[in-house]
Amino acid sequence: MKGFFKWFGNSSKIKRWILLILIGITLASYGMMNLLMGKELHFIDLAKIIMSFVIGFTFVVVGIIFIQKRTLELFVQGTDTREQAKEGNVKSLIFNKKVYDEGPNIVVIGGGAGLDSVLKGLKNYTNNITAIVTISDYGMAATSSRKMLETMPLDDIKNSFIALSYNESIMSGILNYKFTSGRLKELSFGDIYLLAMKEMYGDFTSSIEQSKNVLNMTGKVLPVTLQEISICAELEDGTVIENKEKIPEVVYDKVSKINRIFINPSNCMPAPGVIEAIQKADAIIIGPGSLYTNVIPNLLVKGVAKAVKENKGFKIYISNIMTEARSNR
Repeated sequence: MKGFFKWFGNSSKIKRWILLILIGITLASYGMMNLLMGKELHFIDLAKIIMSFVIGFTFVVVGIIFIQKRTLELFVQGTDTREQAKEGNVKSLIFNKKVYDEGPNIVVIGGGAGLDSVLKGLKNYTNNITAIVTISDYGMAATSSRKMLETMPLDDIKNSFIALSYNESIMSGILNYKFTSGRLKELSFGDIYLLAMKEMYGDFTSSIEQSKNVLNMTGKVLPVTLQEISICAELEDGTVIENKEKIPEVVYDKVSKINRIFINPSNCMPAPGVIEAIQKADAIIIGPGSLYTNVIPNLLVKGVAKAVKENKGFKIYISNIMTEARSNR
């Protein structure tokens, strides 16, 4: 009840608009009453009645508008901690970056297109996003750019950069651009950029974190481990597949189920900041994506599954809506 009466305090500045609405209702009612009485009216009397009704109706509308405006101002003052928000400027509600900065801490674990889709949606609601991404070549041959620059497989890292960027199409064009002539022919700008950042900051994780400011991204991206890993599957018949791309095809051909997924090396350590991000998360989102090749491998890195289990926040698993299609032969 005490909270209700606060709306009528001097600081709320609500009473004046309530009074204006009451005056408007009185004037509009007075005009309607004279009109409904049915007595003979002269032009001047009719003009007074119409004027009384119009003024009253205008007062009601203006009062309602300013009460709503004042309510929003009080909302800004109550929820926005910025110094300039103490005045309750409603314009700060149009784009209040501070609200995004103070949004929930969300960790997204996964890889591939599924992870990117989640990041694209989340960046509209909070800036505190950490994407934990696998670094793995999946047993595939390195690209010419990777061989020449001797870099790690960073496609998922670059795709997460694109998903968290302000302008996804421009960022995609820049990071995926391949030079077609000169000494840089066949080199990817994204690989060159990440190598330059690593050389500048001396640490791969730090260079990725600094990319948040350089590329004007929402949130940050962390590799789940700094070691290059391979994702392997062991089938029920004992067959071991060491190439991620071959897993669906071999499982289909052998008509054998997956017994377990493991990573090689099996004792790889998490990258700096990964465990801390999971521990501080208000919510942890896992998936969508290929369960065996994009989701589970992240949880096999030492300490990651334990940190997820011990976290007290929300844990959300987004499953695929369809079974994974068999790759073409």
